Amino acid sequence: MKQLNVRLDDAVHEALERRAEAAGLSLPDYARKVLAEEADERRERFLTAAAHFAQAWGPAFEAEFGPYPATGRDAAADAA
Repeated sequence: MKQLNVRLDDAVHEALERRAEAAGLSLPDYARKVLAEEADERRERFLTAAAHFAQAWGPAFEAEFGPYPATGRDAAADAA
């Protein structure tokens, strides 16, 4: 296993610590997860395809199901 040392400015470090805490991870574990996701070519291909699909088919979905996200008032009306 390889090790990577990275210098971060204080603001970036604090932001990453907040995100790690929100995810229930330590900062090193969170950073490892984020970097692994960025290196995953399948993830990148999926996100590219999803963006293309949303752009190509988004208007049809919106015409059929309405805009997303629904406001709280609209969601409550739909539930009734």
